[in-house]
Amino acid sequence: MSPQPRVAEAARLLMQAYDSGVPIPPFTGLTVEDAYDVQLRQVAEWTAAGRIVKGHKVGLTSAAIQRQLGVDSPDYGHLFADMFFVDGQPIPADAYLSPRVEPEIGFVLRKPLAGPGVTVADALDAIAHAVAALEIIDSRIEDWKIDLPNTIADNASSGGLVLGSTPLPLDAFDPRTTGVVLRRNGRTVQTGAGAAVLGSPVNALVWLANTVGPLGITLDSGAVVLPGALTAAVGAAAGDTVTATFAHLGSVTATFAGTPEEK
Repeated sequence: MSPQPRVAEAARLLMQAYDSGVPIPPFTGLTVEDAYDVQLRQVAEWTAAGRIVKGHKVGLTSAAIQRQLGVDSPDYGHLFADMFFVDGQPIPADAYLSPRVEPEIGFVLRKPLAGPGVTVADALDAIAHAVAALEIIDSRIEDWKIDLPNTIADNASSGGLVLGSTPLPLDAFDPRTTGVVLRRNGRTVQTGAGAAVLGSPVNALVWLANTVGPLGITLDSGAVVLPGALTAAVGAAAGDTVTATFAHLGSVTATFAGTPEEK
């Protein structure tokens, strides 16, 4: 099969999985370029239907996540307005197939950032503030059997996000050394620090701007960027509460509504 029909079919199958709630087998034979084509075809369909892009995410930036998912390179995906949840607001667990949660230092931009050629200094100048964040990742691929092209095609395994309520400018703290404790139902399950994200979450923002810039994508003023997880992701289900407590940035909580399944 030539690349054009292959990517069109992959996009159709992934959108069908969103609608049906039934995961699909992993794709074989997709290149990274094919996979981004698949992702962007879905984004075009969603935006045509009225969904609004509010930012981007960088995934697979920490060694822990790369080991967990068996990949070796970062990727990016799109964040839509309907993916944002208020801190502590009940999140419908049944909206996801196999959700996992990971803590991140989110950035909100005060000015546009367009690559190529973006430097760390440019990225620092473009950030309005940082905020504690939890990303909900999910996979439309069966049993998380993903490689790099599969997660890229699936909008970087995006699901949702929760932002904290303590914005902080970057001159008030160092994202590299900022630590986090991740708790599920009150029990500590992961710890980490910002240096796990490509040495600094700011480096992930630089990577993102320089990666999407040649595709004609600008990171807009007011956009939210999730630069990557500080720890491995933890599974979540109905009835679970996941809280990330960061130095300087405070805490943020994802509460999954619904009736817990019998163990």
